[in-house]
Amino acid sequence: MEWAEVFTETYVVGFMLLFFRFAALFLAVPIFSHKNIPMNIKASLAFFFTIVFYSSMPPLEIAINVPTIVLAILSEFLLGLVVGIILLLSYNVITFAGGMISFMMGFSMASAIDPQTGVSMPIVSQFLSLMGLMVLLALDLHHWVLLFVDSSLKVVPLGGFIMSEDIFHYIISATAHMFLVGFMIAFPIIALSWLADVIFGMLMKTMPQFNLLVIGFPIKIMVAFTVLIATFTSTMLILKGQMIEAFNALEMFF
Repeated sequence: MEWAEVFTETYVVGFMLLFFRFAALFLAVPIFSHKNIPMNIKASLAFFFTIVFYSSMPPLEIAINVPTIVLAILSEFLLGLVVGIILLLSYNVITFAGGMISFMMGFSMASAIDPQTGVSMPIVSQFLSLMGLMVLLALDLHHWVLLFVDSSLKVVPLGGFIMSEDIFHYIISATAHMFLVGFMIAFPIIALSWLADVIFGMLMKTMPQFNLLVIGFPIKIMVAFTVLIATFTSTMLILKGQMIEAFNALEMFF
């Protein structure tokens, strides 16, 4: 590529569309979409990686006019949004499980702002979310996203992404799968909490002087924390498997 060609309208529009592809991914994909990362930092990262990947950018295949360029920008944002939704559905299995665990422990009212999403969620969900974020960093998910962009440039032309029926059906099935896996993660604590409720009910029938609020709730919280610690490694391994499965599902785009 000669330097004179770099400043032609075809390459300028291509550079802009490539920038929007990175920007959309950084706004939706876990780790990059963290609320504590300032927006100007995300924009700077998108601009930097656009320069890095500019040399591997394929020739632009769209007409150079205002309506086509607007539709191409919307297409790039849709691509980033869809990829972000697919990855977030796999990541949110632990936050959903944490919400169920918090409810069974009586911590559903103890909530705080999650720095990852910027929304209020129970303490257990926030703890699992932060630990899951460390797992994603250990898996080099941020590198996987860059490799995905590099592969997508060869298959999905800039401004040419169209959401297929297979992707829509996968998102629906992934949503149902998220609830199923989240319940599976929280099931040991839920089952022991139900068992503890049955035992406490029997004790209250045989010993009316038994105070459930003073004795029962601390015991349930202690049991729940014990099971949570014992199953923590398995929870993170399940999250790892879900994220790998989600990235393998991104082959639908190719």
